[in-house]
Amino acid sequence: MRLVQLLHKDYGRKVAIVIEPKIVLLNKYTSVYDIALAAIEKKTGITALTQNHISNEGLDYEAIYKGESEWKLLPSFDHPTDVTKVMLAGTGLTHKSSAENRQKMHNAETENAMTDSMKMYLMGVKGGHPKSGSIGIQPEWFYKGNGSVLKAHNEALSIPSYGNDGGEEPEVAGVYVIDTNGKPWRIGFTPCNEFSDHVMERKNYLYLAPSKIRNCSVGPELVVTNDFKDISGKVSILRDGDLHWEQTIKTGEDNMSHSLANLEYHHFKYENHCIPGTAHIHFFGADAFSFGEQITLKHNDTMIVEWIGMGRPIINKLYNVRAEEKGIDMGVLK
Repeated sequence: MRLVQLLHKDYGRKVAIVIEPKIVLLNKYTSVYDIALAAIEKKTGITALTQNHISNEGLDYEAIYKGESEWKLLPSFDHPTDVTKVMLAGTGLTHKSSAENRQKMHNAETENAMTDSMKMYLMGVKGGHPKSGSIGIQPEWFYKGNGSVLKAHNEALSIPSYGNDGGEEPEVAGVYVIDTNGKPWRIGFTPCNEFSDHVMERKNYLYLAPSKIRNCSVGPELVVTNDFKDISGKVSILRDGDLHWEQTIKTGEDNMSHSLANLEYHHFKYENHCIPGTAHIHFFGADAFSFGEQITLKHNDTMIVEWIGMGRPIINKLYNVRAEEKGIDMGVLK
């Protein structure tokens, strides 16, 4: 089942089920977050719950997808009232190509030396797929921000004044909600452009943390499924309407150095990640990105991330018109 979240200036927020070529509105719930909590409370699945609330109102998905409608796509998941209750985080070095790109980015002093990044990836290869009931090696982890950095399909991703660069990271993210007892529940998966500052990261790998605190996009659809074994896709960059770069990509457990269960354990083992009522969007890593092939994105370049079986591609333009970086007018309480 594929879900989208929508906003209309007169009708407010809505959730709809994708039934190509239309999307069909639900007649009760206005956010995937609310649907998930209701399903937990009612001890049922999201699919079963939504089937009981399908309206007769279908909308032209193509017009909405292209931005030619008064209905606007929202991020495929968010918190409907409080952006601070959504944590965005992720795991890096889960794909071989990503580790190789990081190896090049953080080139060691001697030609044959192995960077810490490659060592981390190989640790995952060796211990990231533990047997059922066992705990595997922990992955690299990064914090991305809260729900305020979320952008939707067709919205621009921007480079802040303090940033050095901005580049696409085509990924699939897991979407989760925490119930009243502090138990995490996976809702499904969504395509995303994790979008990072690779120039800043290249200066020193200890700059990985601040290079990740940027806006990002998820959607347009959230796919309610348990299948995360083998997912193929494509990432493309358009410049002035023409194809500038393109690469096939793969993700899913069969193509990663960690199992899904291991990644989820090492994220939700922390009690402060399991606060009742909060939600999580967790990025599972990129297989390829244009910066790894020495491509620098320019203002108005179009980034397209497409995953087979994950709904329609997510498309965002790069907005790269930066103001001068200025200090903060810091208030002081005496």
